[in-house]
Amino acid sequence: MSAPATPRRVIIDTDPGLDDAVAILYALACGRFEVLGLTTVAGNIGIEASTSNSLRLLVAMARCDVPVRRGAAQPLRRGGAELTSIHGDDGMGGLALPRPQAEAQGEAVGWLVEQLQSAPAGSVDILALGPLTNIALLVRDHPDAAARMGRLIVMGGAVDEPGNIGARSEYNFATDPEAAQIVLGAGLDLTVIPLDVTRRVRVVPAQIASLRGSPAGDLCAEIIALYFGSGRESRPLHDPCVMLFAVEPGLFGLDTLRLAVDVSDGPEAGALVQDADAPPIKVAMRVDGPGAIEALRHGLNEAQRSSC
Repeated sequence: MSAPATPRRVIIDTDPGLDDAVAILYALACGRFEVLGLTTVAGNIGIEASTSNSLRLLVAMARCDVPVRRGAAQPLRRGGAELTSIHGDDGMGGLALPRPQAEAQGEAVGWLVEQLQSAPAGSVDILALGPLTNIALLVRDHPDAAARMGRLIVMGGAVDEPGNIGARSEYNFATDPEAAQIVLGAGLDLTVIPLDVTRRVRVVPAQIASLRGSPAGDLCAEIIALYFGSGRESRPLHDPCVMLFAVEPGLFGLDTLRLAVDVSDGPEAGALVQDADAPPIKVAMRVDGPGAIEALRHGLNEAQRSSC
């Protein structure tokens, strides 16, 4: 593990979702982030469930001090595509979580603008775990505020790896290709974590027990057990890779690539394509998979702080 550093101030844009939940639990538990809030987006499950699940996870972790803001209910110009076959009708595989103690206050993009404008430029990172609709709206409608963010770390896309919703398309980018294209072309301090990496950070059933040892670790173990379903030998932990990269970048190998997003109406919508005219972005293409699982285990079992 790298040496402890001053916690980085972050906003998590999310659509929980089982692997989103693991990522959020890690961020709350590891002591390496000051989580300013969660912004929700429709993706794995509709916006109401995404928002409710975010609130419920915070209650379960006794972190009601972290605000939740409700974001985009639909992609910029397309219909959504929910993944209830993986995440269940409630997005959490039927996991029993406490009821929300409050409702989401306000809407996501306006709140993002407020947070970025009130903080020193470059001091707030955004960790994006779902479709990029909220971030694209921020970039498109409030470019001065968007330019003030620090790092933007995004789980999405597939470079050399096959897609998971089409031959070349990854779910987050395929759900809102127009949003992904806006974000990739914005010239931000952007790192993309694609399937090329996330499929190599895999947990097997025998590792689940090792995650236990704290409220976050115990809950994470329950979530991953549900994520396996029946008959799975291993499962990739896509979204936690964003948090792990943010605090343990040495686990990953980066390439600088020029990429655009297929925004056609065909079967490859959302696919990444090489584009010499696109701005350069950082893309994680290699990872120490076992090291990432160990970093996850370690972070989940750091001391918890109660705020509810």
